[in-house]
Amino acid sequence: MKEVIKLTDIRKSYYMGRQELPVLKGISLLINQNEYVALMGPSGSGKSTLMNILGCLDSPSAGKYILNGRNVSKMADDLLADVRNVEIGFVFQQFNLLPRLTAWENVALPLIYAGAGRKEREERARAMLDKVGLAERAHHKPNELSGGQSQRVAIARALINNPSILLADEPTGNLDTKTSVEIMELFGEIHRQGNTVMLVTHEEDIANYTHRVIRIRDGVVESDIHQHGR
Repeated sequence: MKEVIKLTDIRKSYYMGRQELPVLKGISLLINQNEYVALMGPSGSGKSTLMNILGCLDSPSAGKYILNGRNVSKMADDLLADVRNVEIGFVFQQFNLLPRLTAWENVALPLIYAGAGRKEREERARAMLDKVGLAERAHHKPNELSGGQSQRVAIARALINNPSILLADEPTGNLDTKTSVEIMELFGEIHRQGNTVMLVTHEEDIANYTHRVIRIRDGVVESDIHQHGR
């Protein structure tokens, strides 16, 4: 099994003046290719800090993070940004779509940073929108889309660079129950196609879709349980 993420004794502290505030207190985790994982924990547990480190948005104070064979724990910010663009697809609760761009233009954004030409960007973005069931909405702007459609656009954008891992932070937090089920079915389909998917959620029914639930409490792993998912 190919390791995508390997965390060894990850620690993260913040400082207020001279006072150290430890948030992560020694987290070790192994996540293999094509796993489907939920990361859970109460508010203040450290799960958001851990998510930011996993997503290369922040670096640990101590410990080692190997992402797809590369040690990213001590990487300079500009290198970290490059790794982030290539290796990680992000999906957020707020969708984070650019309002003036159409659906396909939003999906194609990461390809601009990757240096793809306009024709290739449009073709790949349209194909990805088709994959998430939104081909006919390619020319619509975010204000012309429902919440569920907007989240599908965001998922298509996250997948466009074929990242090593898809990280989703409360991806159904702004959606009604029926739409949440549709989005979770889409994540299931993405996982079945061979992608590694990690969701941060505080909702048990969302976590039940995944195959492994990691619970964080007070900056440590409280439990790590494999399950069958839905």
